[in-house]
Amino acid sequence: MSIPPPPGSRHPQGPYGPTPADRPQAHRPYGTPVSVNALAVAALVLGVLCFLPAAGLVLGLIALWQIRRSGQSGRGLAIAGSVLSAVGIVLWVVVLSTGAASDVWEEFKDGARGNEVLSLEKGDCFDTPGGLEGDTYDVDRVPCEGRHDGEVFAVVTLPGGAFPGDGKITDVADEKCYALQDQYAMDTWAMPADVDVYYLLPSRVSWRFGDRAITCLFGGAEEKAELTGSLRADPTTLDTGQVVFLSTANAVDAALREEPGKTPEADLAAHRAWAGQVHDVLGEQIEALRGHSWPAGARKPVADLVEDMEDAREEWRRASTARDADTYFAHYDKAYGSVDGPATVTARKALGLAAAPPASGEDERGTSEAQV
Repeated sequence: MSIPPPPGSRHPQGPYGPTPADRPQAHRPYGTPVSVNALAVAALVLGVLCFLPAAGLVLGLIALWQIRRSGQSGRGLAIAGSVLSAVGIVLWVVVLSTGAASDVWEEFKDGARGNEVLSLEKGDCFDTPGGLEGDTYDVDRVPCEGRHDGEVFAVVTLPGGAFPGDGKITDVADEKCYALQDQYAMDTWAMPADVDVYYLLPSRVSWRFGDRAITCLFGGAEEKAELTGSLRADPTTLDTGQVVFLSTANAVDAALREEPGKTPEADLAAHRAWAGQVHDVLGEQIEALRGHSWPAGARKPVADLVEDMEDAREEWRRASTARDADTYFAHYDKAYGSVDGPATVTARKALGLAAAPPASGEDERGTSEAQV
């Protein structure tokens, strides 16, 4: 039994719906101009420019749907825009996944005007309007001889791959920048007490374009404090004798900074092992000092320092075999008695280096970070 169509129905009802000939068609009066679908035009523009390709693809598909319903022109434009946008999406995926965007990033850095934060190099001094805390977007290079906000002492390049996260990058910066500061400013006695270590880090956005640089720099410890003159003291500014002397001193200082956190009473084994390491480092640095040909005025001061270092080395050896904490401390105190003592001061004066020992803890500079 067939069901009659409802009153006013234009098409008979059936399981398959109206035939193509029965479907309603869009009509226009003869001679009326056909409008061009605006979304089709927008899709073509975005597709040609390869700008926001995903938006271009969506607009193209919407335009095709609207044209089918309204009878507007622009179907070819919509198809072309959709195809070009789809190609653009594929190209962006390939570029970002293969690391080819690094070339784009380098060109961007080279072409950036008025924003040199992305191309700072070791030895550069600069001012930044926003200060060294927080996000840093712009810097102006200035001569290091005058007053400035920061001085770059190292640039660390991170490996490629996925963005490791702000926390991981900060951990790497802490480790690398702290270790590299003494390679740039080798004379730690000459470092002003009001200087801190800062670093500029890649952000999640800049990472997508190939930014892998951690920029380590010196800046004033107080807000808005400025540096005056360069802090650089490395083989580019020092003579050979000064470099050898400071290299040995910094190696010993680095070994001393590895002292275990627990007290000898709580972990005597760790302290004994550390004392043995300091003993070994002292032996290596003594040989380095003895093997260098010193100027006439520095020979005796350096020889006297070597004698003190030999005495200290013997005390560290005894500390490394101490049977209890009290015995350990007895040798520990004697060993530390020669650190930065009169012989060190005399040798530094003879070599033309800073001769005033830093106050306790002065050489332990803090760190602060900023993101590009």
